[in-house]
Amino acid sequence: MSSRTAPKVAVLMGGPSAEREVSLSSGRACAAALREHGRYEVIEVDAGRDLCAVLGDLSPDAVLNCLHGRWGEDGAVQGLLEWMGLPYSHSGVLASALAMDKQRSKEVFRAAGLPVVDSVIAPAADVRARHVMAPPYVVKPNNEGSSVGVYLVGLENNGPPDLAEDMPDHVMVETFVPGRELTTTVMDQRALGVTDIITTGWYDYDAKYKQGGSTHVVPADIPEDITALCLDFALRAHNALGCRGITRTDFRWDESNGAAGLFLLETNTQPGMTGTSLSPEQALACGISFPELCAWMVEDASCDR
Repeated sequence: MSSRTAPKVAVLMGGPSAEREVSLSSGRACAAALREHGRYEVIEVDAGRDLCAVLGDLSPDAVLNCLHGRWGEDGAVQGLLEWMGLPYSHSGVLASALAMDKQRSKEVFRAAGLPVVDSVIAPAADVRARHVMAPPYVVKPNNEGSSVGVYLVGLENNGPPDLAEDMPDHVMVETFVPGRELTTTVMDQRALGVTDIITTGWYDYDAKYKQGGSTHVVPADIPEDITALCLDFALRAHNALGCRGITRTDFRWDESNGAAGLFLLETNTQPGMTGTSLSPEQALACGISFPELCAWMVEDASCDR
Protein backbone atom coordinates (compact mmCIF):
# COMPACT_ATOMS: atom_id res chain seq x y z
CA MET A 1 0.00 0.00 0.00
CA SER A 2 1.12 3.58 -0.63
CA SER A 3 2.18 6.04 2.03
CA ARG A 4 -0.64 8.58 1.47
CA THR A 5 -2.29 9.77 4.68
CA ALA A 6 -5.58 7.98 4.08
CA PRO A 7 -5.10 4.84 1.97
CA LYS A 8 -7.93 4.33 -0.51
CA VAL A 9 -9.69 0.98 -0.12
CA ALA A 10 -12.16 -0.38 -2.67
CA VAL A 11 -14.59 -2.81 -1.04
CA LEU A 12 -15.88 -5.23 -3.69
CA MET A 13 -19.39 -6.55 -3.12
CA GLY A 14 -22.51 -7.76 -4.88
CA GLY A 15 -21.57 -9.19 -8.25
CA PRO A 16 -23.63 -11.54 -10.45
CA SER A 17 -23.45 -14.79 -8.45
CA ALA A 18 -26.25 -16.61 -6.63
CA GLU A 19 -24.77 -15.21 -3.41
CA ARG A 20 -25.14 -11.56 -4.42
CA GLU A 21 -27.34 -10.49 -1.50
CA VAL A 22 -25.04 -12.07 1.09
CA SER A 23 -22.06 -10.38 -0.58
CA LEU A 24 -23.79 -7.00 -0.41
CA SER A 25 -24.37 -7.51 3.32
CA SER A 26 -20.73 -8.53 3.86
CA GLY A 27 -19.40 -5.61 1.85
CA ARG A 28 -21.53 -2.98 3.54
CA ALA A 29 -20.62 -4.33 6.98
CA CYS A 30 -16.89 -4.30 6.17
CA ALA A 31 -17.07 -0.82 4.64
CA ALA A 32 -18.80 0.50 7.77
CA ALA A 33 -16.20 -1.20 9.98
CA LEU A 34 -13.31 0.33 8.00
CA ARG A 35 -14.88 3.78 8.30
CA GLU A 36 -15.27 3.20 12.03
CA HIS A 37 -11.60 2.23 12.19
CA GLY A 38 -10.88 5.70 10.85
CA ARG A 39 -7.68 5.17 8.90
CA TYR A 40 -9.01 4.60 5.39
CA GLU A 41 -10.83 6.30 2.55
CA VAL A 42 -13.46 3.66 1.78
CA ILE A 43 -15.27 3.25 -1.53
CA GLU A 44 -17.99 0.62 -2.01
CA VAL A 45 -17.96 -1.04 -5.44
CA ASP A 46 -20.80 -3.23 -6.69
CA ALA A 47 -18.85 -5.48 -9.05
CA GLY A 48 -20.27 -5.53 -12.57
CA ARG A 49 -18.94 -6.12 -16.06
CA ASP A 50 -17.29 -2.70 -15.96
CA LEU A 51 -15.23 -3.61 -12.87
CA CYS A 52 -11.88 -3.26 -14.62
CA ALA A 53 -12.74 0.27 -15.79
CA VAL A 54 -14.17 1.27 -12.39
CA LEU A 55 -11.09 0.10 -10.51
CA GLY A 56 -8.85 1.72 -13.11
CA ASP A 57 -10.55 5.06 -12.50
CA LEU A 58 -10.48 4.67 -8.70
CA SER A 59 -6.85 3.50 -8.53
CA PRO A 60 -7.21 2.15 -4.98
CA ASP A 61 -4.28 1.30 -2.73
CA ALA A 62 -5.94 -2.00 -1.79
CA VAL A 63 -9.04 -4.04 -2.61
CA LEU A 64 -11.03 -5.75 0.14
CA ASN A 65 -12.77 -8.57 -1.69
CA CYS A 66 -16.18 -9.23 -0.13
CA LEU A 67 -17.58 -11.07 -3.13
CA HIS A 68 -19.06 -14.54 -2.58
CA GLY A 69 -19.71 -17.32 -5.03
CA ARG A 70 -18.69 -17.69 -8.65
CA TRP A 71 -16.55 -15.03 -10.33
CA GLY A 72 -15.70 -13.34 -7.02
CA GLU A 73 -14.51 -16.37 -5.07
CA ASP A 74 -13.29 -18.80 -7.73
CA GLY A 75 -10.15 -17.10 -9.01
CA ALA A 76 -11.81 -14.97 -11.72
CA VAL A 77 -11.71 -11.59 -9.94
CA GLN A 78 -8.41 -12.54 -8.33
CA GLY A 79 -6.91 -12.94 -11.81
CA LEU A 80 -8.25 -9.54 -12.84
CA LEU A 81 -6.75 -7.90 -9.76
CA GLU A 82 -3.40 -9.60 -10.36
CA TRP A 83 -3.42 -8.39 -13.97
CA MET A 84 -4.18 -4.82 -12.82
CA GLY A 85 -1.49 -4.97 -10.13
CA LEU A 86 -3.93 -4.09 -7.34
CA PRO A 87 -3.19 -5.53 -3.87
CA TYR A 88 -6.19 -7.57 -2.71
CA SER A 89 -7.34 -9.56 0.30
CA HIS A 90 -7.94 -13.27 0.83
CA SER A 91 -6.58 -16.07 -1.33
CA GLY A 92 -5.01 -15.91 -4.77
CA VAL A 93 -6.05 -17.33 -8.13
CA LEU A 94 -5.10 -20.99 -7.73
CA ALA A 95 -6.19 -21.42 -4.10
CA SER A 96 -9.51 -19.69 -4.79
CA ALA A 97 -10.21 -21.86 -7.84
CA LEU A 98 -9.30 -25.06 -5.99
CA ALA A 99 -11.35 -24.28 -2.89
CA MET A 100 -14.40 -23.32 -4.96
CA ASP A 101 -14.29 -26.65 -6.80
CA LYS A 102 -15.50 -28.95 -4.02
CA GLN A 103 -14.46 -32.19 -5.69
CA ARG A 104 -10.93 -31.04 -6.57
CA SER A 105 -10.40 -29.53 -3.13
CA LYS A 106 -11.40 -32.88 -1.62
CA GLU A 107 -8.68 -34.53 -3.70
CA VAL A 108 -6.17 -32.06 -2.25
CA PHE A 109 -7.43 -32.70 1.29
CA ARG A 110 -7.31 -36.46 0.83
CA ALA A 111 -3.73 -36.24 -0.45
CA ALA A 112 -2.85 -34.20 2.66
CA GLY A 113 -4.24 -36.94 4.92
CA LEU A 114 -7.36 -35.01 5.95
CA PRO A 115 -10.66 -36.86 6.55
CA VAL A 116 -13.28 -36.26 3.85
CA VAL A 117 -16.46 -38.11 2.91
CA ASP A 118 -17.04 -39.98 -0.33
CA SER A 119 -18.61 -38.06 -3.19
CA VAL A 120 -19.15 -38.21 -6.95
CA ILE A 121 -19.88 -35.71 -9.70
CA ALA A 122 -22.96 -36.88 -11.60
CA PRO A 123 -25.24 -35.51 -14.33
CA ALA A 124 -28.19 -33.74 -12.75
CA ALA A 125 -30.51 -35.72 -15.02
CA ASP A 126 -29.21 -38.97 -13.50
CA VAL A 127 -29.61 -37.61 -9.95
CA ARG A 128 -33.24 -36.73 -10.70
CA ALA A 129 -33.88 -40.18 -12.17
CA ARG A 130 -32.33 -42.49 -9.58
CA HIS A 131 -30.27 -42.73 -6.42
CA VAL A 132 -26.67 -42.46 -7.64
CA MET A 133 -25.50 -43.53 -4.16
CA ALA A 134 -27.27 -45.13 -1.23
CA PRO A 135 -29.18 -42.63 0.97
CA PRO A 136 -28.66 -40.67 3.07
CA TYR A 137 -26.74 -38.27 0.86
CA VAL A 138 -26.45 -34.59 0.01
CA VAL A 139 -26.75 -33.04 -3.45
CA LYS A 140 -25.17 -29.66 -4.12
CA PRO A 141 -23.58 -27.60 -6.89
CA ASN A 142 -19.86 -28.29 -7.12
CA ASN A 143 -18.96 -24.60 -7.19
CA GLU A 144 -21.39 -22.60 -5.06
CA GLY A 145 -21.44 -21.74 -1.37
CA SER A 146 -23.83 -20.46 1.32
CA SER A 147 -25.88 -23.69 1.03
CA VAL A 148 -27.23 -22.50 -2.32
CA GLY A 149 -28.98 -25.37 -4.12
CA VAL A 150 -28.38 -28.01 -1.41
CA TYR A 151 -30.67 -31.06 -1.13
CA LEU A 152 -30.62 -33.56 1.73
CA VAL A 153 -31.90 -36.99 0.67
CA GLY A 154 -32.75 -39.12 3.70
CA LEU A 155 -33.45 -42.79 4.15
CA GLU A 156 -37.15 -41.97 4.38
CA ASN A 157 -37.28 -40.34 0.92
CA ASN A 158 -39.49 -42.24 -1.53
CA GLY A 159 -37.19 -41.49 -4.43
CA PRO A 160 -34.42 -39.27 -5.77
CA PRO A 161 -34.58 -35.50 -5.31
CA ASP A 162 -36.60 -33.24 -7.59
CA LEU A 163 -33.76 -30.86 -8.38
CA ALA A 164 -34.65 -27.35 -9.52
CA GLU A 165 -34.29 -26.68 -13.22
CA ASP A 166 -31.63 -24.02 -12.59
CA MET A 167 -29.24 -26.52 -11.01
CA PRO A 168 -26.00 -27.07 -12.97
CA ASP A 169 -25.85 -29.86 -15.55
CA HIS A 170 -23.50 -31.77 -13.21
CA VAL A 171 -23.77 -31.79 -9.42
CA MET A 172 -21.93 -33.24 -6.44
CA VAL A 173 -23.53 -36.15 -4.59
CA GLU A 174 -21.92 -36.61 -1.20
CA THR A 175 -22.35 -39.10 1.65
CA PHE A 176 -24.30 -37.48 4.50
CA VAL A 177 -22.56 -37.35 7.88
CA PRO A 178 -24.92 -37.09 10.87
CA GLY A 179 -24.07 -35.07 13.92
CA ARG A 180 -22.91 -31.58 14.75
CA GLU A 181 -21.87 -28.72 12.49
CA LEU A 182 -18.49 -27.28 13.53
CA THR A 183 -16.37 -24.59 11.92
CA THR A 184 -12.91 -23.06 12.39
CA THR A 185 -11.45 -19.82 11.06
CA VAL A 186 -7.79 -19.47 10.10
CA MET A 187 -6.30 -15.97 10.21
CA ASP A 188 -2.65 -15.17 9.64
CA GLN A 189 -1.61 -18.83 9.96
CA ARG A 190 -3.50 -19.14 13.26
CA ALA A 191 -6.61 -21.26 13.83
CA LEU A 192 -8.83 -19.01 15.97
CA GLY A 193 -11.21 -21.51 17.57
CA VAL A 194 -14.17 -23.80 17.01
CA THR A 195 -17.83 -22.82 16.77
CA ASP A 196 -20.69 -25.28 17.29
CA ILE A 197 -23.58 -24.28 15.02
CA ILE A 198 -26.94 -25.27 16.48
CA THR A 199 -30.09 -25.16 14.36
CA THR A 200 -33.43 -26.95 14.43
CA GLY A 201 -32.95 -28.50 11.00
CA TRP A 202 -30.53 -28.50 8.09
CA TYR A 203 -27.98 -25.66 8.16
CA ASP A 204 -29.43 -24.08 5.03
CA TYR A 205 -29.36 -20.55 3.59
CA ASP A 206 -31.94 -19.17 6.04
CA ALA A 207 -30.18 -20.76 9.02
CA LYS A 208 -26.94 -19.12 7.94
CA TYR A 209 -28.15 -15.61 7.21
CA LYS A 210 -31.48 -14.85 8.88
CA GLN A 211 -31.48 -13.47 12.42
CA GLY A 212 -32.30 -16.31 14.79
CA GLY A 213 -31.76 -18.93 12.08
CA SER A 214 -29.08 -20.64 14.14
CA THR A 215 -27.21 -20.36 17.43
CA HIS A 216 -23.42 -20.17 17.50
CA VAL A 217 -21.63 -21.55 20.55
CA VAL A 218 -18.15 -19.97 20.72
CA PRO A 219 -16.03 -21.70 21.84
CA ALA A 220 -17.75 -24.99 21.12
CA ASP A 221 -18.56 -27.17 24.12
CA ILE A 222 -16.82 -30.25 22.73
CA PRO A 223 -14.01 -32.53 23.96
CA GLU A 224 -10.50 -31.07 23.90
CA ASP A 225 -9.28 -33.65 21.40
CA ILE A 226 -12.01 -32.70 18.90
CA THR A 227 -11.18 -29.01 19.33
CA ALA A 228 -7.51 -29.77 18.73
CA LEU A 229 -8.33 -31.79 15.61
CA CYS A 230 -10.52 -29.03 14.17
CA LEU A 231 -7.78 -26.45 14.71
CA ASP A 232 -5.15 -28.74 13.18
CA PHE A 233 -7.28 -29.83 10.23
CA ALA A 234 -8.37 -26.26 9.39
CA LEU A 235 -4.80 -24.95 9.30
CA ARG A 236 -3.64 -27.95 7.28
CA ALA A 237 -6.50 -27.49 4.81
CA HIS A 238 -5.69 -23.77 4.49
CA ASN A 239 -2.07 -24.56 3.69
CA ALA A 240 -2.77 -27.57 1.46
CA LEU A 241 -4.83 -25.35 -0.84
CA GLY A 242 -2.26 -22.55 -0.68
CA CYS A 243 -4.68 -20.09 0.90
CA ARG A 244 -3.83 -16.63 2.19
CA GLY A 245 -5.46 -14.21 4.61
CA ILE A 246 -8.63 -15.55 6.22
CA THR A 247 -10.41 -18.84 5.52
CA ARG A 248 -13.10 -20.84 7.29
CA THR A 249 -13.22 -24.63 7.25
CA ASP A 250 -16.47 -26.48 7.96
CA PHE A 251 -16.79 -29.89 9.61
CA ARG A 252 -19.42 -32.46 10.50
CA TRP A 253 -18.87 -34.45 13.67
CA ASP A 254 -20.70 -37.66 14.51
CA GLU A 255 -19.91 -37.68 18.22
CA SER A 256 -20.99 -41.31 18.59
CA ASN A 257 -17.79 -42.23 16.71
CA GLY A 258 -15.43 -39.94 18.60
CA ALA A 259 -12.46 -38.60 16.63
CA ALA A 260 -13.21 -41.04 13.79
CA GLY A 261 -16.54 -39.26 13.29
CA LEU A 262 -14.98 -35.89 12.38
CA PHE A 263 -14.99 -35.04 8.65
CA LEU A 264 -13.85 -31.94 6.79
CA LEU A 265 -16.53 -30.68 4.38
CA GLU A 266 -14.96 -27.68 2.66
CA THR A 267 -12.79 -24.60 3.06
CA ASN A 268 -14.26 -21.16 2.33
CA THR A 269 -11.74 -18.65 1.02
CA GLN A 270 -14.17 -15.71 1.37
CA PRO A 271 -15.97 -16.27 4.71
CA GLY A 272 -19.12 -14.28 5.29
CA MET A 273 -18.77 -10.95 7.06
CA THR A 274 -22.41 -10.24 7.92
CA GLY A 275 -24.01 -9.60 11.29
CA THR A 276 -24.61 -13.34 11.75
CA SER A 277 -21.27 -14.54 10.32
CA LEU A 278 -19.00 -17.03 12.02
CA SER A 279 -15.48 -15.72 11.37
CA PRO A 280 -16.05 -12.27 12.94
CA GLU A 281 -17.51 -14.02 16.00
CA GLN A 282 -14.45 -16.23 16.35
CA ALA A 283 -12.13 -13.24 15.92
CA LEU A 284 -14.04 -11.33 18.60
CA ALA A 285 -13.72 -14.31 20.95
CA CYS A 286 -9.95 -13.93 20.45
CA GLY A 287 -10.08 -10.21 21.32
CA ILE A 288 -10.10 -8.93 17.71
CA SER A 289 -12.88 -6.43 17.05
CA PHE A 290 -14.65 -6.34 13.69
CA PRO A 291 -12.99 -3.03 12.65
CA GLU A 292 -9.61 -4.49 13.63
CA LEU A 293 -10.35 -7.64 11.64
CA CYS A 294 -11.29 -5.65 8.52
CA ALA A 295 -8.23 -3.41 8.90
CA TRP A 296 -6.01 -6.50 9.17
CA MET A 297 -7.44 -7.88 5.92
CA VAL A 298 -6.64 -4.58 4.20
CA GLU A 299 -3.11 -4.42 5.58
CA ASP A 300 -2.56 -8.05 4.56
CA ALA A 301 -3.57 -7.30 0.95
CA SER A 302 -0.99 -7.97 -1.75
CA CYS A 303 -0.48 -9.26 -5.28
CA ASP A 304 1.12 -12.59 -6.16
CA ARG A 305 -1.04 -14.38 -3.61
